[in-house]
Amino acid sequence: MVVARLLNVLALLVMPFLLTGLINRVKSLWSGRKGPPLLQPLHDALRLLRKTSVYSTTTTPLFRIAPWVFLLTALGSAVVTPLLGAAALASFPFDFVVFAYVWALGRVAIMLAALDTGSAFEGMGAAREATFSTLLEPALFLVIGALCLSAGTHTLSEALAPHWRAGDGSLVIWACGVIALFIVLQVETARMPVDDPTTHLELTMIHEVMILDHSGPDLAAIQYGAAVKLYVGAALLATLLNPWAGTTSVLSASANLALCALLAVVLGTVESLIARLKLRTVPKYIAVALVSGAVALLATAWRAGGLP
Repeated sequence: MVVARLLNVLALLVMPFLLTGLINRVKSLWSGRKGPPLLQPLHDALRLLRKTSVYSTTTTPLFRIAPWVFLLTALGSAVVTPLLGAAALASFPFDFVVFAYVWALGRVAIMLAALDTGSAFEGMGAAREATFSTLLEPALFLVIGALCLSAGTHTLSEALAPHWRAGDGSLVIWACGVIALFIVLQVETARMPVDDPTTHLELTMIHEVMILDHSGPDLAAIQYGAAVKLYVGAALLATLLNPWAGTTSVLSASANLALCALLAVVLGTVESLIARLKLRTVPKYIAVALVSGAVALLATAWRAGGLP
């Protein structure tokens, strides 16, 4: 158990930077370039830590606190996530509620920091972030709730473990869960086609526009927090896809890490081949996750005999 916890911590330190670097490398290969080293995000974070943060006279202490709140909430969500496909660092009944709300707290912190700058552009990004997260949160609760009911458990790690039985609707629940969690991963990590993490055009930015005024160690905290959220979201989906999930074995951990890397390749490919959606289309895309979660919940009710 101690070894498993240490491996979870080691994965949490390395995989966020590795997945971000893998996405950047895949995007470079699709555009015909060699691309940066896989651990370039780690070097960027270390470079930012050596710099001094610059603050506007408009901002309050809230602006300085928000990046670290965002980082702590990202790390807090990782604590209850089965990063290697088995038991999380901490697991307790209804831990998925804590998971959802620590993510929400991190979003609120960054949104308040954006509003604290007094910038119309950053306020615009905060408004968009609030709109999309309002639509996304019910989808997350629906799909996790359906998986918990299907597995007959109240913990996140046990709900994501495979519980397939032929002819009882479990395959529908699983498929809807995969679709919903993939969209949740894209929206929460500001990836294409919902958001473009590399754009510098303020009128189309969502997440990036909210952190324009951050610099130095504060920006490093935000970048690492975003990378942790990327790994956590990928680990959730990888655990759901992992046929050996739920067992503390080398095979389960290796499969989970390989699936996380595969998801990073898929995300990089999507960002390279699919253009960013128009802002008015993004809610419709998020609605796909909402519908998938609702279908999964209805399938769970049918499986339990609650529907004719």
